[in-house]
Amino acid sequence: MGFSSSIFAGGLLTNTNQNVTFLRNLARGASTEIDAAYTNPAGLAFLNGNGLFISLNNQSAFQTRTITAEFPPFAGMGGKPVKEFEGKATAWIIPNLQAAYKFNKWVLSANIGVVGGGGTLDFAKGLPSFEAAVSALPLMLTQAGIPTNQYTLDSRLKGTSIIYGIQLGVTYKINPFLSAYLGGRANIVSNSYEGYIRNIQANVGGGNMVNVNTYFTAAAAQATGAANSLQPIINGGYGNFSLDDMVFVGIISQAELAQMAAGLGISETAAGALTVSQAQGAFNQKATMATGVANQTADKELNCGQSGFGVAPIIGLNFNFMGLNVGVKYEFKTALELKNKMTINTTGLADFDDGVITPYDIPALLSIGAQYNFFSKLVVSVGYHHFFDSDARMALVNDPNRPGEKIGKQKLINGGVNEYLAGVEYRINKMFLVSCGAQITRQGVTDDYQSDMNFSINSYSLGFGGAISVTKKIRVNLAYFFTNYSNWTKKVTDYGKLGIAAGTDIFGRTNHTFGVGLDLRF
Repeated sequence: MGFSSSIFAGGLLTNTNQNVTFLRNLARGASTEIDAAYTNPAGLAFLNGNGLFISLNNQSAFQTRTITAEFPPFAGMGGKPVKEFEGKATAWIIPNLQAAYKFNKWVLSANIGVVGGGGTLDFAKGLPSFEAAVSALPLMLTQAGIPTNQYTLDSRLKGTSIIYGIQLGVTYKINPFLSAYLGGRANIVSNSYEGYIRNIQANVGGGNMVNVNTYFTAAAAQATGAANSLQPIINGGYGNFSLDDMVFVGIISQAELAQMAAGLGISETAAGALTVSQAQGAFNQKATMATGVANQTADKELNCGQSGFGVAPIIGLNFNFMGLNVGVKYEFKTALELKNKMTINTTGLADFDDGVITPYDIPALLSIGAQYNFFSKLVVSVGYHHFFDSDARMALVNDPNRPGEKIGKQKLINGGVNEYLAGVEYRINKMFLVSCGAQITRQGVTDDYQSDMNFSINSYSLGFGGAISVTKKIRVNLAYFFTNYSNWTKKVTDYGKLGIAAGTDIFGRTNHTFGVGLDLRF
């Protein structure tokens, strides 16, 4: 359910880059400019003058997620046990609007944007866990006496996740140094999942590649027909007589015996020694096996949407004194539940059935920031974010310590995400300024949390850019932001459940974001 989590900066579900200014200077937790409508709403009390302030922003984000999977049976498709599965997420238009109206000690503000997700993540060749189950097919058939060593499949998984946020609030300047904020955000979630596994083929019996489902569906029908053809003979009282006896008395022909032997994959001599009841049992067993393989290799398809709504209160404080500004913001947890609207689900996964409700809380967030004006042209800032992910309800998963039991996935997180931020801004002259910033993110997830469907890995981000003050009331922001991720290696024991040695997954990501913003003052 967490397949398409956030593609931007922030926690597991939260986008903290709500303004292009953040992209060029990530430590905005003590901002007193219009972007503080999201980053530090209490700081809006220190906007420069009364009136209406508006910020219009667009970001374009480009991300890849790469899973390098090693699993010996993968050699059956392409000849190599190591494969790379790449998912791409592209979002050209991620808009955001921030507005504030200041009148002396009071400020009314709003932030409207995509506060989580925002893109479509597409694994055009599926995921390792999809192919792993299919890759075990040749070994399974070989063990059943049908030599097979090659397979192919057509697989894909695409997920879209968007959390729209509408934040409204009021800031009040308590005294010349201190201000407070009270507000809230309505969160509207829209997720969708599309995927399939189709056209599974194998060189069954060492021959040409064939559609496995078609092949074994026909084999099951033939075996069932052969078993049914023997029932009248059994009803006639000949169940304990051998097939050779039936040929001798003329009930079946030698040619029919040869066909039965071929159908069972044994010699005519061995087939002739079977009793009629034994032969029928053998055909029924063969039909059961063939039906099982046919069912396992039938095309699987998923098309499921999810929606949900929740509201979270937000409070903040800001302290300003002689060039030093400190901002604190606390966003309470958003209690969310997503309801499925399923179009098709032939995967057998009940989690995607129509009407199923899944917990999807947005975790609480504590943001602390400080900035200091060393002189009129230089501003240095630092910040800290903590997302309380362990307290936010998530979908149920298998308990790694208690087989057969389920736990909320949040139990596989050690506390939550921690982010450490720093930035610097330098004003060249009245028209131009430049800035840059960095963020270190520590996810706090455990190895059991990670999977090819949803993984979160540690990273550091860098951003830089500048602003052009076209007039006193118009400013243009330009920025570029990228994230460098640390690979995470995990032994995948689920592969071992297929009766084969466990595999290894290496999770990696890239992220690049460009932003253009326009700040207006009236």
